[in-house]
Amino acid sequence: FYSATIGIDFLSKTMYLEDRTVRLQLWDTAGQERFRSLIPSYIRDSTVAVVVYDITNVNSFQQTSKWIDDVRTERGSDVIIMLVGNKTDLADKRQITIEEGEQRAKELNVMFIETSAKTGYNVKQLFRRVAAALPGMENMQETSKEALLAWMTIGLKSPCHMADRCVCVSV
Repeated sequence: FYSATIGIDFLSKTMYLEDRTVRLQLWDTAGQERFRSLIPSYIRDSTVAVVVYDITNVNSFQQTSKWIDDVRTERGSDVIIMLVGNKTDLADKRQITIEEGEQRAKELNVMFIETSAKTGYNVKQLFRRVAAALPGMENMQETSKEALLAWMTIGLKSPCHMADRCVCVSV
């Protein structure tokens, strides 16, 4: 289902794959500070956090350190974090280089990739990398991995803005 709640675009799905329950949640705060206090409750049981910035918006990129700090404050080192530079389809308006994104990810010790939610560029690769990093995924059947990947990809192409977003996965 998809619903907008108190100014936050939100999408949630629970999947049952083999012997695991996977809850996927995507939310877009559009970078609004007034929603920061809600983030810990969303992050609490997460295994993965995907922090997304807009490559055409310097402020969006600057906020990523704070979002990642919020995740680590709540989850410590028990969470996989992926930093994502989105909107590569707007390369002519790019303000953050790939190298800057890679450097930020290295400094924060998180994974990194650039995508375009609009064109689908690297979206499957993003979730393949996240899924591969999940504990126990190496033993999961290929069909279950593909089902998880398919839903995550559909979720990412939701009407949300796909900037200043965090995607959380609980396993």
